[in-house]
Amino acid sequence: MLAAYASAIDPDDPLAGLVVGEVGEPDVPEGWELVEVRAAALNHHDVWSLRGVGLPAERLPMILGCDAAGVDADGNEVIVHALIGNPDFAGSETTDPARSILSELHPGTLAQRLAVPRRNLVPKPPSLDFRQAACLPTAYLTAYRMLFTRARLKPGETVLVQGAGGGVASAAIALARAAGARVWATSRSEDKRQLARELGAHDAFESGARLPERVDAVIETVGEATWPHSLRSAKMGGRIVVAGGTSGFQPSADLPRLFFKELEVLGSTMGTRAELESPVAFLDATGVRPLIDRTIALADVREGLAAMAAGELRGKVVVEP
Repeated sequence: MLAAYASAIDPDDPLAGLVVGEVGEPDVPEGWELVEVRAAALNHHDVWSLRGVGLPAERLPMILGCDAAGVDADGNEVIVHALIGNPDFAGSETTDPARSILSELHPGTLAQRLAVPRRNLVPKPPSLDFRQAACLPTAYLTAYRMLFTRARLKPGETVLVQGAGGGVASAAIALARAAGARVWATSRSEDKRQLARELGAHDAFESGARLPERVDAVIETVGEATWPHSLRSAKMGGRIVVAGGTSGFQPSADLPRLFFKELEVLGSTMGTRAELESPVAFLDATGVRPLIDRTIALADVREGLAAMAAGELRGKVVVEP
């Protein structure tokens, strides 16, 4: 079958290790299902994998990709939950020490067929097409968990989304607006600020700009570049939820501001299979849909990854194998 996989690790030129070519059919262990992939979506995780983050050289070659929607062996339309854990672990999948994301230990979704544990399949509602459904398991699940599980966002509260234009940030803007929150966003780019408004933000500001007032919650995936602004922007007792650091992972803690304002800083990692059912139902009920920048063939994955790495996208890149 055709697949896009990492054949080598290069931190400086990640796409140098990308190959699109024929690979063997997936192994399907007991308790796993074979899924015919109808659509997959690209994530920055794919570029990080090609840089060797979470994917050491000894696991190569490795099929890339975290997100997929398709058809299982019984003909059911399904969405794939990307977090693979120990089925005997008693706690949440997000706290399982053995957890991994598809394409780290197990072959990923950028292929014509995929094997995953049966418990990782979520029914796809008819209201979502395969392209839309493929955008949910990473960006929308991460955003949903950040907003509603970790930040405990309520209707009428104000949330600041840093780095408008990113996959998680775009999802957070759309979800928070549909849930009745007041939504503000930031970006260095006027084009991305306008995109944030189109997605539902009540207003969008230059990165680092002084806001009209402090916010109840901050959605932070940018890291070093926006962290000082996140701390300044949160009100007394505000919540800052962190799920990434695309600009770097070593920001100043600014401890006096943390303890004087009694801020909550909360980490968040993707979400559970049960939590994936929530954004699926949310989109089904509200009509919110992922913004898709382009749909490409599997043979053109390099083009999509290059555009994503360069920050040229307005929405998700969907791959149809």
